[in-house]
Amino acid sequence: MAGSMNTRAFDWKTSQTIMLVVLVMIASFYTGSLFGNKSSSLHVQLQQPDVQHQDVNNLSVSGTSKFTNKVALTYRTVPITIPKTGMNVCPLSYNEYIPCHDISYNKELRPKLDLSRKEELERHCPPLSRRLFCLVPPPADYKLPIRWPTSKDYVWRSNVNHTRLAEVKGGQNWVHEKDQLWWFPGGGTHFKHGATEYIERIGNMMTSKTGNLHSAGVYQVLDVGCGVASFSAYLLPLNIQTMSFAPKDGHENQIQFALERGIGAMISALATKQLPYPTSSFEMVHCSRCRVDWHENDGILIKEIDRLLRTNGYFVYSAPPAYRKDKDFPAIWDKLMNLTSAMCWKLIAREVQTAIWTKPENNSCLQHNAQEKLLSLCDSVDDSKPSWKTSLRNCITRHASQALPPRPQRLSEYSKTLNNLGISREKFLSDTIYWQDQVRHYWRLMDVEENEVRNVIDMSAFLGGFAVALSTWPVWVMNVVPANTVNTLSAIYDRGLIGAFHDWCEPFSTYPRSYDLLHANHLFSDYKNQEEGCLLEDIMLEMDRILRPRGYIIIRGEIEPLINRIVDLAPKFLWDTQLHFLEDDQKKMEPVLFCRKKFWSIV
Repeated sequence: MAGSMNTRAFDWKTSQTIMLVVLVMIASFYTGSLFGNKSSSLHVQLQQPDVQHQDVNNLSVSGTSKFTNKVALTYRTVPITIPKTGMNVCPLSYNEYIPCHDISYNKELRPKLDLSRKEELERHCPPLSRRLFCLVPPPADYKLPIRWPTSKDYVWRSNVNHTRLAEVKGGQNWVHEKDQLWWFPGGGTHFKHGATEYIERIGNMMTSKTGNLHSAGVYQVLDVGCGVASFSAYLLPLNIQTMSFAPKDGHENQIQFALERGIGAMISALATKQLPYPTSSFEMVHCSRCRVDWHENDGILIKEIDRLLRTNGYFVYSAPPAYRKDKDFPAIWDKLMNLTSAMCWKLIAREVQTAIWTKPENNSCLQHNAQEKLLSLCDSVDDSKPSWKTSLRNCITRHASQALPPRPQRLSEYSKTLNNLGISREKFLSDTIYWQDQVRHYWRLMDVEENEVRNVIDMSAFLGGFAVALSTWPVWVMNVVPANTVNTLSAIYDRGLIGAFHDWCEPFSTYPRSYDLLHANHLFSDYKNQEEGCLLEDIMLEMDRILRPRGYIIIRGEIEPLINRIVDLAPKFLWDTQLHFLEDDQKKMEPVLFCRKKFWSIV
């Protein structure tokens, strides 16, 4: 009886606390005090037209300046054209438009895709003539995102207005609805009582009850089928960097929830192509009911995990085959054991609902199993090539990982891959120092509060120096290495950072309004000789799509005529601009363009 009374008292106090938090948040939204939702001279309202091509009236900043942009469903043309009235605005129904993960286009492709391997979940970019060429609007009642760290637990409901995850995963404490907010209690499919206990248990399993993830050497994690990324969120206090991904599937908008919370994530799927990450990048790969059939197709998907794991890395598998004895689960488990044994992995723990394997350095075992025809060893491959649109390989890659220090020392690690690329240690050090100085200038010129920026993407990251300079700030950085340049992403991962390969001739695999800050150093010059689809206007449109309202873009490393061209185009994209001059890495003054996206909406 006493226990029951205590439980009721706890529930009553908890509900009181939650209600207080909700009331404070709602009040703070209107006063602008808690999350910095300041009244803004950049708030532009677009009146919804009655017909598709009607002019938009009452476009104003501070009630004075008039805008002439139209709401019109517009497609990319050749040659490219931008109306004199400014970029058209897509209709409101396109507020979640992701060009290369568009459901309607994917439906057309389905007869040509290998559905047995879930190829429909991968990127499929429409031809240029089918690509929208209009500004993606925010949803109705969109609010400036709640600031970190509060956003880890609460986000505005109107910004991700989908209820399915709360309905089907509420019992597992993924997400709950709280008035105007979504609340994330920190649960998951296999850790409904909270990620903290689950993370501690994994660390204990890895170290025979003697340590934690750090003592097991885990500092970079790949979370497969991440849900709303609560696992990643609760690894952050441990200074563990997590690349979280999930497909755009029946669990609608899980990546959008993650990004709205301020947690690093992207849309991706394990199907027929390699993931866009370098070989030997993670100490741990995590799958908690991630809905990947590792045992199918001769284990080709788990062989991709082997490619991504560093030597002595861990594969953490929390799913029914690891613990259930009914249905087909025992047969699936047997297949997994056969596959992992053939790859020379070692099962080190199997407790509760979780199994953990480690990938030891054992070339003699691999050679023996290859001779016994238990697996195939990959032919010698050039790991310097980006993993971009590369078909999965049904073989094991032998790759010796570089021994790396823990974080934060890892941030200063000079990767042996840089030496192979002809980038000296001196160049590496000077680049690191240079970006420390530049970031100080950026924040001074932007005049932003420390927690006003959370989600950052470096669109041409090179050595990751920009992200390292931000490592003491409350931000996370998606380091993108363009697929048409040399593979420095391996070195970025060796520094303890995360990122992905991408070709900016195509839209990025993320939702609209994902990032607070876009950094573009030498980006446009990398694409200056590209064909249609990679023009300046195409990349600017994608920048606008993935940038949050009132978000920032920093463009530099370009010739002055190109900067001037962007300045001319910016008002048509509803961006404000400021031009400054800062030193480049050769200590010469160069133009640096700061752009800020207006906060506008269709009303």
